Amino acid sequence: MTSPFVTVIGAGLAGVEAAYQLARRGIRVRLVEMKKIKKSPAHMLDGFAELVCSNSLGSDSLQNANGILKEELRLLGSIVIKIADEVRVPAGSALAVDRLGFSERLTAAIRSEPLIEIIDAEATSIPDGHVIIATGPLTSDAMFEALQKLTGEDTLYFYDAAAPIVEFDSIDMSKAYFKSRYDKGEATYINCPMTKAEYDMWYDELVKAECVEAKEFELKVFEGCMPFEEMAKRGRETLLYGPMKPVGLEIAHEKRSHAVVQLRRDNAAATLYNIVGFQTHLTFPEQRRILRMIPGLENARFARYGVMHRNSFLNAPKILDRYYRVKTTPRIYIAGQLSGVEGYVESVGSGLAAALNMARQIRGWDPIAFPDESVIGALARYLANTAISDFQPMNANFGLFPPLETRTQRQQRKTIYGERALAAIRQMIGDGILDKP
Repeated sequence: MTSPFVTVIGAGLAGVEAAYQLARRGIRVRLVEMKKIKKSPAHMLDGFAELVCSNSLGSDSLQNANGILKEELRLLGSIVIKIADEVRVPAGSALAVDRLGFSERLTAAIRSEPLIEIIDAEATSIPDGHVIIATGPLTSDAMFEALQKLTGEDTLYFYDAAAPIVEFDSIDMSKAYFKSRYDKGEATYINCPMTKAEYDMWYDELVKAECVEAKEFELKVFEGCMPFEEMAKRGRETLLYGPMKPVGLEIAHEKRSHAVVQLRRDNAAATLYNIVGFQTHLTFPEQRRILRMIPGLENARFARYGVMHRNSFLNAPKILDRYYRVKTTPRIYIAGQLSGVEGYVESVGSGLAAALNMARQIRGWDPIAFPDESVIGALARYLANTAISDFQPMNANFGLFPPLETRTQRQQRKTIYGERALAAIRQMIGDGILDKP
């Protein structure tokens, strides 16, 4: 009798994690990825798990929910986080990676798995059998339509934007300087300071700059990845409390700048830098003009301009259960940002959780829910139980956790939340319930 296999559609962070976890459990996988033959507007590489919006995978601190989630994934044997740790580049308290090295090494790891068959093709329909759909927020039109048929309704969407990348040797370091905010970690961020007069002149040009017209859909901007020109239109001071916040970036014995633009290393060789928080849908000529008005970037060369793209996600509480299964068709699982989690690391967690329960389903075992006290479990509970009429993508945050039994100070709460989450995951691992009935 031929052993069952799972079709995983999409080799982004959720898809490769799901494929790897299934293969680890002796289950054959057909991993379908279209990038070699057809790329989305925001992708450039042929490799898997391409990071688009930012090179940062978020905080690695256990005082941060995203940092706790990464530690949960390390305990659970995540291949994505393992590779990220191997190719990390200095970025203060954040886990940032060499994007190209990350994709190359993760692609090689997945292609070397004997139980994973790679199929370079576009999936235009949902196949029979066991399926995990992890096509991500940049789902192709054909798969978008297939999901509409599956769910019986339109999938939701918002628009997302990626920040420009600048070549290091084109930055004027006589005006810019290295420093991490509040001197946390190594001074690996490049800072371009602006006086009030410089900022006011720049702002006046920014708010009248030309943007790419949104096509196909009404523009819906997700707050977690707001284009900087959209922020600017909310008020002259808005950017000063967001990506251009000068607090903690003072140079010794000098007055605080009115505004500061930060750039973060984008590769291990430190030849490319991402403009932090400057995701945009300005036209390319306008990006060149506006960004070269920033002190230190007058002669900037752009390795990549910012791009705008549609991000798709499902109305999770209506369509999915807390195991990431489609309620009406439980042989089909949805993982990654398509499921309604927001963020790279959150996508990894959903891929891992979906794969573990897919493996259990194939073996005839009941599904298991990750504990509510863990970030993985809290996210899954949110997706399944929030109000259907008000659903929006969600990233890891302390507000998802069940309340503590005793009242504690805010900073202590974060520590206790982290300890409780990791203890719950260790308990699952110690009890062996991840891989037994």
